[in-house]
Amino acid sequence: MAALKVLVSGCGWLFRGLLAGPAATNWARIPARGLREVVEIQEGKTTTIEGRITGTPRESPNPPNPSGQCPICRWNLKHKYDYEDVLLLSQFIRPHGGMLPRKITGLCREEHQKIEACVKMAHRAGT
Repeated sequence: MAALKVLVSGCGWLFRGLLAGPAATNWARIPARGLREVVEIQEGKTTTIEGRITGTPRESPNPPNPSGQCPICRWNLKHKYDYEDVLLLSQFIRPHGGMLPRKITGLCREEHQKIEACVKMAHRAGT
C-alpha cells in the first residue's frame, strides 16, 4: 500500500489528468495546425520573409447534392471515375487490397458494385 502511495504522489499529475476525464486532459491533445501565409517585409535593403499562422477553416465544404444516399451520389461523381482514378478507389480498399464493406464506406449498392469492378480492373492493370 505504501508503494502505491509513493507511486501516486510521484506521478500524481499524470494520474489526475487520466482520471479527471477528457475535459482536464488538455495536455494530451494535439494542437490544431493552422494555415500559413507567406509575408514579405521590406525594410530598406533588407527583405524578411516569414510565415504567419492564419485562422483554420472550421467548416468542411458543402456537397452539391446533400440529399444523396452515398458519398459518390452526394458529390455527383456517378459516372466520373474509372479504374485509373487511384485516389478515389484507395479510399474504399483495405491495406492488403480487398474492398471495405458497404457498412463502413456508406456506399449504395449500385456504387459499391461499380467501385468493386473498378478495383478489380485496377488490380489486373497493375495501377
